[in-house]
Amino acid sequence: MLSRIALICLLCLFAVWVIYPLVMAGLAALLSRQPLTEVGSEASSEPRVSVVLATRDELEAVRARVADLARTEYDPARMDIIVARDRRAGPIAADDLRVEGLRVTSVEGDEPGGKAATLNAGVRAATGEVVVFTDTNQRFLPDAIRRLCRAVGQPRVGASSGRLELAPSTGRLPSPAATYWSLERWLRRHEAAVHSAIGVTGAIYAMRRSLWTPLPAGLILDDVYTPMRLVLAGHRVTFVDEARAMETRRTAAGQEYRRKVRTLTGVLQLCAWLPDVLVPIRNPVWIQFVFHKLLRLLTPYWVLGVALWSGIFALRALADHPDAGLVLLASLLLITLLTSGRPLRAARAIVVEGLLIQVAIVVATANGVRGRWDVWHN
Repeated sequence: MLSRIALICLLCLFAVWVIYPLVMAGLAALLSRQPLTEVGSEASSEPRVSVVLATRDELEAVRARVADLARTEYDPARMDIIVARDRRAGPIAADDLRVEGLRVTSVEGDEPGGKAATLNAGVRAATGEVVVFTDTNQRFLPDAIRRLCRAVGQPRVGASSGRLELAPSTGRLPSPAATYWSLERWLRRHEAAVHSAIGVTGAIYAMRRSLWTPLPAGLILDDVYTPMRLVLAGHRVTFVDEARAMETRRTAAGQEYRRKVRTLTGVLQLCAWLPDVLVPIRNPVWIQFVFHKLLRLLTPYWVLGVALWSGIFALRALADHPDAGLVLLASLLLITLLTSGRPLRAARAIVVEGLLIQVAIVVATANGVRGRWDVWHN
């Protein structure tokens, strides 16, 4: 019985993490379209743009981000920057952010504070036809805004996400978070080619201002809620691989754990607050949403099923062949003694981070069952 359960768990893991991405890649190849960044005239691809920077960071960090945005290749006469400051962090004076030749506006986020309320205030102050969203701790490539605008200018496209590059890892091997993010970018690109990406990158995406709807206070995942609302309304959400932003921060395992708890709790909140995403006849990307967002939440339970079976199988094998077990134990001890401390620490860090991600899923599930959405301080 246990072996059957383990086999089912293994097949489920394979279906969600291997088969589904491969199917998306295959469909994307069959339905390949001309790259959106290469379509359209220059006039139609350079509308007036408002860049909304939602932040609660210190003045110097915000000033550095505004300076980076000012170095874009986009025509400064057709672009303005709106710094929306979280009400809980206090206002920033516009004079402290002044950039010659560029209009920079500072607004305070709405009550009761938080990312969604801050974004609402920022977009309300926007005057551009296209709104580009970003955060404090990234740096855009010079042509990123232009490429996003070209994509958003195409028929039926409601929003377009750019590509976020994480800060380089300090170790020889990529962390589980970096590996996951590489898969996530790859998958979003193929989902967008089939119909729409399931979510955008909050640090670099654009949409037409006319399609914006104020976010509900307390919303966790604005970068999934907004694109899914657009998809439900009949629009596409695209992915522009060439529109890139570079992350300047490196996150520790504990920070990544808290971030995963928030984002995964946000998936369950989204289902509760935007229930149409769960209805196949309303959601044209229902299958993608289920595989990409919902079934992944079962990963730790499937892993546990496989691990229990593997542990029992190993104990039985050792009981039947104790000499082989002693040889294996001695070999592992010898490898440990001969390996320097740094590779061991790196391997241990990878294992710990991987386990924390699975724990984060369990905690997020508990939050969703209890309807506990205030997770910003976890």
